[in-house]
Amino acid sequence: MRFGIAGNLQKEGVPRVFEALAQRFEQEGVEFIVERSLAELVRQTTRKRMKGIRAVTEAKLPRSCEMIISLGGDGTILRIARMVASSGTPILGINLGKLGFLAEVSVEDLDSCLTEILRGDYFIVERMMLQGSTSRSARSYLALNDIVVDKYGTSRVLDFQTFVNAEFLATFTADGIILCTPTGSTAYALANGGPIVTPHNRSITISPICPHSLTARPVIVPDDSVVRIKIPATPHRVHLTADGQDELILKPPVEIRVKKAPHTANLVKRRNTSYYDLLRKKLNWGRDIRIEGAH
Repeated sequence: MRFGIAGNLQKEGVPRVFEALAQRFEQEGVEFIVERSLAELVRQTTRKRMKGIRAVTEAKLPRSCEMIISLGGDGTILRIARMVASSGTPILGINLGKLGFLAEVSVEDLDSCLTEILRGDYFIVERMMLQGSTSRSARSYLALNDIVVDKYGTSRVLDFQTFVNAEFLATFTADGIILCTPTGSTAYALANGGPIVTPHNRSITISPICPHSLTARPVIVPDDSVVRIKIPATPHRVHLTADGQDELILKPPVEIRVKKAPHTANLVKRRNTSYYDLLRKKLNWGRDIRIEGAH
């Protein structure tokens, strides 16, 4: 198996973890390549000789390897997921961030995880992605977590006319709308008061952001739905973001369409973990901070 290695160049520990990976792969004769900007960072910060290590551009990485190792946090995985969507290359996330819902492995568990992967003891899960487009452009926006349409440059709420397929749902007078996958239900949508949707569910969650109504609540629709958001003419602009990274500023009137993407994100998982274990660990369920604080 040939591995590709990419990472968040802003994370302090990335060069060190790369060195450990490269050393092990070289010792065991495992093929690997590295994304070019990461290779340059490692060379500059650690003085590691990169001679003999193949470096490729980010665009060429997905089709040059059989598995990508992502060094960083969830944001790094979201970026890489969009990058590899059309190739379907599996992603193994090494968490150098904070919470890390998507990153499968901590740095401390990296060696044991690599041992499992090298002997084929792992599985791959497919995660639904979203595709967004606007009435102003032919370009589409991919997201593993969410596509958000919200106000831009104003403190005033806007009217978001929301349709599911050909049916009118509601006009949400709000700061914006979050459209998320089950994977994204533990991200921005959760902070906005939305439900946790387990990844095997086939659905899209529509969550108004700070709606000007106590009765406005998230709505979960089937994953084959096309959600349309129309923003009527207004002096204010709106902001479209995919996974909080890819963004566009629009001047109403405009229509945004969001549906299930034709691609999925393929995430590498260890056999001794489950989604419910992850929820308990990351959300601290079952821990009594009153007792812990007393010690």
